[in-house]
Amino acid sequence: MGNPLQLKSLNHISLVCRSLEKSVDFYVNVLGFFPIKRPSSFNFNGAWLFNYGIGIHLLQSDDPESMTKNDLHINPKDNHISFQCESMGAVENKLQQMKIEYVKNRVEENGIYVDQLFFHDPNGTMIEICNCDNIPIVPLSENKVWFCSRFNCNIQNQQQQHIQQMIPM
Repeated sequence: MGNPLQLKSLNHISLVCRSLEKSVDFYVNVLGFFPIKRPSSFNFNGAWLFNYGIGIHLLQSDDPESMTKNDLHINPKDNHISFQCESMGAVENKLQQMKIEYVKNRVEENGIYVDQLFFHDPNGTMIEICNCDNIPIVPLSENKVWFCSRFNCNIQNQQQQHIQQMIPM
């Protein structure tokens, strides 16, 4: 596979907002991000948030009225940001308490199930909450299987095991 650009991880996602205040409130109080210092040299309104190993950079739109309006239709096949969770039931209960409209979906692969909840942030960005770490990541190009969780990602490389068996000890 390789890593031609020597990437390490996802650093942040930038989102343009109709209302910076509503967006900060959503990402802090619904998704659990916390504000962090952003460079004072920026000459535009915004906020940086962090949690779960990634940053969300919120940028106030210069013309919020021209931004595409929320059509209120939640489409799981639309662009979205996905977060893994510890308990789908707890997430669903919390969304109901907060009166956030969502759509449920379930994916099955070889008897393994992934549950998904989709909803919008105040700007219409689709958010997915899932238990996606239930399903292994299987690259199509090699005999590698990745099992990932929220905290780590271990690789089981069948080719490497085969090579190790061939090397005399």
